[in-house]
Amino acid sequence: MSAVATRTPPARTTPSRPDRPRRRSRASIRRKAVNYAVRYLLLAFVFVLLAGPFIWQFGTSLKGPAESIFTANPFPVSPTAENYAAVAETIPVFRYIGNSLIVSTSSAVLNCIFASLAGYVLARIRFRGRTLVDILFLATIIIPFEVIMVSVFLTSRSLGLVDSLMGVILPAAATGLSILIMRTAFSSLPREIEEAAMIDGASDWQRFLRVALPSVKGSLMVVAIFAFVFAWDDFLWPLVILKDPSNYTLTVGIQYLSGTFTSNQRVVAAGTMIAVLPLLLLFFALQRWFFRGVGEGGIKG
Repeated sequence: MSAVATRTPPARTTPSRPDRPRRRSRASIRRKAVNYAVRYLLLAFVFVLLAGPFIWQFGTSLKGPAESIFTANPFPVSPTAENYAAVAETIPVFRYIGNSLIVSTSSAVLNCIFASLAGYVLARIRFRGRTLVDILFLATIIIPFEVIMVSVFLTSRSLGLVDSLMGVILPAAATGLSILIMRTAFSSLPREIEEAAMIDGASDWQRFLRVALPSVKGSLMVVAIFAFVFAWDDFLWPLVILKDPSNYTLTVGIQYLSGTFTSNQRVVAAGTMIAVLPLLLLFFALQRWFFRGVGEGGIKG
């Protein structure tokens, strides 16, 4: 018998194409570079829109009377602090700052207390009409304050709060926005934590103070910052409720830097910077807590 020789077919080899991965990697790198460039250009554009007026105002507050404020360069050639001294000479700025601090700090503390209590009740206690209460709180955010300003003034006058700092503080002691923020924060907490505390014998107040409230510190800080900023920037309500100039807040007192027929824009810019700088310092000091609270609400809520 003759041995039959079998031929094995040659293995097919696919041609290697080393250029494709390189082309893909280069294309992805270019695509990422374009995306980053577009993002940073948009961020720069938004930064110019937001920070441009602030930089212009700050430069105007440092210009002397010999320099024009209507120039392309917002920065002064020879900076001076005369405008800030003129603000202190024109109005009792330190007294107004103290009044604003009292109003803003009280508003922040009261909002934290009342909003946390109301938010916890809306998030944990089931009762008839809870959805209606949520809608009413949401309506207070949608409706402008000017719509209810007359009724709030009549109520404040009947309580004897006209021309007092308490009349400025109490109407903003609890806002619908603060309550909804805390309600969302408490709703995101797992109930198992409070149920474990209940098994250990914790009362309702102990569960609220020792378990729920420490878990929403970030959202509580967001409420405090919002309440402080809103109270500090408020102009219309303090202007309506306050009559004695010694009780004016800073935003109301700055209006006296402008006369009826003439005004020094450099001094007005200096007064505006005095009102804005505390808010910037507050935000930079508490920005970590602020973004932490906003992030918690976005992830859990």
